[in-house]
Amino acid sequence: MSSEGQEPVKTICPYCGVGCGLQLQPDEDEEGDVNLKPWFDAPVNEGALCIKGGASTEVVNHPDRLKEPLIKEDGEFREASWEEAYDLIESELTRIRDDYEPDAMGFFGCSKAVNEENYLIQKFARRYGTNNVDNCTRLCHASTVWTLRNSLGAGAMTNSMQDLMDEGDAYWIQGANPSEQHPIAHSSYFKQAALEDTDIVQVDPHANKTTRDADIHLQLNPGTDIPLLNVVIKTILDNEWYDEEFIEERTEGFEHLEETLADFDMEEAAETCGIPLEKIQEAAKVYAEAKNAAIFTGMGMSQHRCGVDNVQNEVNLALITGNLGRPGTGVNPLRGQNNVQGTCDVGAMPNVLPGYRDTDDDEARKKTEEVWGFEVPPEPGLTNVEISDRAGESIKGLYIMGENPVVSEPDANEVAKRFEELEFLCVQDVFMSETAELADVVLPATSWAERGGTVTNTDRRVQLMRPVTSVPGNTKDDLRILSELGTRMFDEGFDFDEPEEVFEELREVTPSYHGITYEALGEEGIQWPCLEEGDEGDPFLYEEGFDTENGLGEIIGVTHQPPAEVPDDEYPLILTTARLEAHYNTGTMSTRSPTLQRRDPDNFVDVHPADAERYGIEDGQMVTLRSRRGEITVEAHVTEDIKEGSIWTTPHFAKSSANKLTNDVLDPDANIPEYKAAATEIEVEVEPTDPPTESADAPAADD
Repeated sequence: MSSEGQEPVKTICPYCGVGCGLQLQPDEDEEGDVNLKPWFDAPVNEGALCIKGGASTEVVNHPDRLKEPLIKEDGEFREASWEEAYDLIESELTRIRDDYEPDAMGFFGCSKAVNEENYLIQKFARRYGTNNVDNCTRLCHASTVWTLRNSLGAGAMTNSMQDLMDEGDAYWIQGANPSEQHPIAHSSYFKQAALEDTDIVQVDPHANKTTRDADIHLQLNPGTDIPLLNVVIKTILDNEWYDEEFIEERTEGFEHLEETLADFDMEEAAETCGIPLEKIQEAAKVYAEAKNAAIFTGMGMSQHRCGVDNVQNEVNLALITGNLGRPGTGVNPLRGQNNVQGTCDVGAMPNVLPGYRDTDDDEARKKTEEVWGFEVPPEPGLTNVEISDRAGESIKGLYIMGENPVVSEPDANEVAKRFEELEFLCVQDVFMSETAELADVVLPATSWAERGGTVTNTDRRVQLMRPVTSVPGNTKDDLRILSELGTRMFDEGFDFDEPEEVFEELREVTPSYHGITYEALGEEGIQWPCLEEGDEGDPFLYEEGFDTENGLGEIIGVTHQPPAEVPDDEYPLILTTARLEAHYNTGTMSTRSPTLQRRDPDNFVDVHPADAERYGIEDGQMVTLRSRRGEITVEAHVTEDIKEGSIWTTPHFAKSSANKLTNDVLDPDANIPEYKAAATEIEVEVEPTDPPTESADAPAADD
């Protein structure tokens, strides 16, 4: 592709789920480099970009890029041709299927890849004969998707950012920090709403930039979200602030909620949360008395062993006050990756086909099989954490597209050990991640700037990504790789040349995307559901009824479940985790960006002053954090931002990732791990060390 005189290409930022538009143009002086330009008419961000978006081009032509297929022999990688790599993959996948069964393989989709690529990997897995396919939503919002789908009908934001800003009178933000994790959503929507007198309640054990705009900050103890919301709901019930007509006409289960809270002790619950009862009740009144109140939820709610119940209580709050089915209301998960919503939509999950239709639904499976031309196994498959847990035992092989579970999954040291026991591991990625280091075959994939296709942002907007620069070295995009492998293995059903061809088949089997075409997407995109061509999509859901079997929203009373680990004499502190504004997941892209590395070059831990005094810690001192699963050494930041008795760190830096400490206990319904609460001890380094900075040139984990 020649860059001479080329017009800028409009595409979508590769980082968080806000879906910001930007323009790229090949650098005329440096082959492979791209320059970024604002896209002032972009529908989501109108030209604004956060620090990550502004630095996004720094990794496109990075010297660490994988550019040739690699095969491991005698513990060392050597370059190989695509033909040789494909031969080995085909041989090993065939051997595992023949020697064991299709369910001995697992497949991981990628929430940074486009919809068309994730559609192909889940189709590939099912043509292989297994539903063992999943993606990173299992690690971030699986409990949210599960709850919203079961209680309301769709596992996605009920509203759109624009209608929430235009119509919302009160925002309830729980377990989310949009100022740092979704900066453009914060500056363009939340900040503007605050300036226009929208009341904001934030619930989070760690004060952050979002806290600055909150009218009320409820700084609870980690793992006490259910008792806090039960205080809110009980306050609303006792004061009769609920919407009796909405409850009667559009919900079921209200009596169960009343029974659950009949003997509920609000004073005791407030003490459990570590917040004065009066303050929680003040926040309850703000939400209940608003004309239009919206809930925003994040991983601080979902990443618990009771994540489903956490989110269910948010649904309960919205349903009893009638805050669903109109602009400015709803329950709205803020998704963390640029296409985690779409990856779920197109079926890269073990229990659903494209469009969230259950694999064991005979009618849905039959309709899909008519398009695909092969039978789909009815039994739900294993989630990615279950696959990782059984690696080397019942799981003999694993095919991973763009993910790095040996850093991103909890108890990460143990995950790496299990992956070493696999008979076969194939990884396709842009950089050599920690997981790729363990692989038998590594396939070099294209970056976000070199591929086309669709992505779906956090408020269900399907948008087009467009390639801007030539493919470096001998790389191929994930779509091309899966098409070629699928055709070699199965002869039919995978012969696609362009993303649009895949999308045309995708929308045949995905009801909520059925009316979307590339032509209709244009530059604005379309928010699903879009059921027929010509439809404009829906900015908010459930105006007439919920997409449940009986059309009613489901209320279910829930009770407190403490974290699986609570402080004791050996591990007296509770560790909780979150993301930084300048970094992204496990750091493959962000730690290779000089701009982002200058902001936060290394990991650190926030410690409350009272705990710092108790353990003899000074600000800036190196400390070791230790849990029952591992330890990391980081710099201590002494601050009142964190609740006393808790400590806070991040997963972004592979060598000192919080996931070496986090607990792998799972929510029983959604199978999401409890990242947000792990019993930990802290110890001052006797001889302060200087751990190596994870610079832009250092290998890092996949996002």
